[in-house]
Amino acid sequence: MKAIVQNEYGTTDVLKHTDLPEPEAGPDGVVVRIRAAAVDPGVWHLMEGTPYLVRLMGFGVRRPKARVRGMDFAGVVHAVGGNVTRFSVGDEVFGTCQGSFAEYALTTVDKIARKPENLGFEEAAAVPISAFTALQALRDRGRVAPRQKVLIIGAGGGVGTFAVQIAKAFGAKVDGVCGPGKRDLVRSLGADTVFDYTREEFGGGYDLIIDTAGNRSLTLLRKSLTAQGTLVIVGAEGKGKWIGPVARTLRALLLGPFVKQKLRGLFSTENQDDLQTLRALVEAGKVKPVIDRTYPLADVPEAIRYANEGHARGKVVITV
Repeated sequence: MKAIVQNEYGTTDVLKHTDLPEPEAGPDGVVVRIRAAAVDPGVWHLMEGTPYLVRLMGFGVRRPKARVRGMDFAGVVHAVGGNVTRFSVGDEVFGTCQGSFAEYALTTVDKIARKPENLGFEEAAAVPISAFTALQALRDRGRVAPRQKVLIIGAGGGVGTFAVQIAKAFGAKVDGVCGPGKRDLVRSLGADTVFDYTREEFGGGYDLIIDTAGNRSLTLLRKSLTAQGTLVIVGAEGKGKWIGPVARTLRALLLGPFVKQKLRGLFSTENQDDLQTLRALVEAGKVKPVIDRTYPLADVPEAIRYANEGHARGKVVITV
């Protein structure tokens, strides 16, 4: 099979479009014929091995343990292990795996669900990682509730576009912060007010702020919260080699016990229940993926470079 292979850490130059053996299902696995995959911010960090904390978390100290990048996917079940009963060959599924930038990938039943009937493969592939992050930031860490005033920073990006829609689905009043080229998009997703970060400052009184990829100080963000509001830091733009974007989250966690406001970070997890929740939201028409561009498998390096620039409207998707 064709795959995008990485044998060392580095820039997109280390990614090679080459041949690998097809994976085998084993007794408990599911092999999927990938039809589409998505690019998420973690792809860049795992490719570079930065911040170095990534390497110490089990991804490989000197070189990556997993040779194929990519996690989100949508495709068709190609083979199942003898112990697998919930899925059959030919089922259209979406979810996560280790190595979706390939023609075939191995996953497990707890990481996949049947593809939403109202989405094509490209749209379905755009959902899992970014929507997991948005859902868990809002529901689990932010405890979002109806009629709350919620601010999504980075509302036009991969996580942000899902966060706006999910917050609205939970009955919140939602404002968004984005660049000038994304205002109409964010408004179309349901945001009540949209701020252009290049020209406007958002106000205060927010019960919940979800910061998906910002660089604003904790002091400024706290001023925009109510006295007992909640800040959830999903991403950041720190460039340090050791802890990089994690630094601001660590500062928030250290400050949290000393203030009334709730300052929280998020490391999202993949799980079957949330994948089914997202599937239900999509099929109910409450959440729709936004795709900026698609690239063929051979152009994964270019797709990653574009996504890392931070200007994509929604998601960048790979067609296989």
